[in-house]
Amino acid sequence: MTDSLCQQFANALISKQDFSSESCTKAGLCLQDFLSCVYSTQQFPWVENALQMALQNSATSSGGAPILGTNHRVSVQDAAFVNAVAGHSLVRDDMHVGSVSHLGVVVIPAALALAEQENISGRQLLEAIICGYEAGARLGSLLMDVDTAKKIRPTGLIGAFAAAATGARLLSLDVNQTANALGLASNYLTGLNEWAAWGSEDMYFHPGIAVRNGLTAAQLASLGAVTASGSLDGQAGLFAALGKTVPEAPGLPFADGEEILQVFFKQVPACNYAQTAAQVARKVMTENPLAPESIEKITVQVPYAAAHYPGCDYSGPFNSILQARMSIHFNVASALLFGDFDDEHYREYNSAAISELAGKVSIGINDELTRAYPDKQGASISIVTADASEIQCTLEEVIPASPDEVTKRFLTAATIVLGAEKAKTIQPHINDLENAPDLNSILPTLNP
Repeated sequence: MTDSLCQQFANALISKQDFSSESCTKAGLCLQDFLSCVYSTQQFPWVENALQMALQNSATSSGGAPILGTNHRVSVQDAAFVNAVAGHSLVRDDMHVGSVSHLGVVVIPAALALAEQENISGRQLLEAIICGYEAGARLGSLLMDVDTAKKIRPTGLIGAFAAAATGARLLSLDVNQTANALGLASNYLTGLNEWAAWGSEDMYFHPGIAVRNGLTAAQLASLGAVTASGSLDGQAGLFAALGKTVPEAPGLPFADGEEILQVFFKQVPACNYAQTAAQVARKVMTENPLAPESIEKITVQVPYAAAHYPGCDYSGPFNSILQARMSIHFNVASALLFGDFDDEHYREYNSAAISELAGKVSIGINDELTRAYPDKQGASISIVTADASEIQCTLEEVIPASPDEVTKRFLTAATIVLGAEKAKTIQPHINDLENAPDLNSILPTLNP
């Protein structure tokens, strides 16, 4: 009898031992990128809501796990929840295009929440992070398509699964226990995409709920809980519930490389599908500076998936910072006006100047860019000015933030929360986690 898909995933995850140095380095960068997002969002009201809820639920002076950027400790589940919400709130968290998911904001909070309790090495932390990315990326790539992503938030769909894989690795679960953890997590879906029409805050909480569910699944499995072996591929499993067919040869974890290496870091604190459009707009202004008042019409060509993701083809009015971050129109207008991606522009989401220019943007679907997606995520722009001249520009692929940019952003954000000296001390430790025998002296430095 063929093993169930949960069992196949568990076997692949447990048997993996030869993690590449490249993937360990990338996992360290993912950790820096996640922390920089967390440290940058401490004052956002919905992060404060999550914090206060966690404190009411499980505040403790010892045990549990820390809420990053604070001196508070709460239960493992509550700490992971708050940290995930904070990490997602800048909408600049890392991106895996094949699964349309932000994996770091479910994997890393799970890993950090368990790290102190399990007394692990830096290498073990990195391996657990890599496994979480792998599980989420592989399952997401099997499940996600444009129609599914219109209604169900991809990160919410696979987030618990990715977090459970992370937890299973750190808790040293065997194959059967890991399969049970993954099976339980397959039951725990979260995140509808109705928020995009309202500009509401639902989206920020999706990864928090997902990581909390994933950790619960791993902990239950460690205590002997048993789940349906066909939770993924059974007649009433996740694939069937979503109307999906299980491939005859599904891409299993680590079958052809390490998916964490396919993750990219955003330059723009905005939706993935607005990244390249904003970048091509900035390129135009760098090479052909235009007076905003001279612009009559802006046409942006994107892949089909970008045009149809909730909130992306929206010209306003902008009633929340999230609507601004999601809108291709807003991101293009902001880049044309300012020539940069400073987060302050998004906080001024009701800016009259941006709104006026965003109203001149129209979105079109480009067949060539659609065929190239998701291997490449391109965009093109055409700007017609008052004198009837036209400027065109194309980027065939999104430009990721470089490792140096990730480190610079981390140091900037960490300095604000922790102070300059402490921030400079932490960063080399994160770079060298692969060689850290234990994390007892490192993890406490992540907080004031």
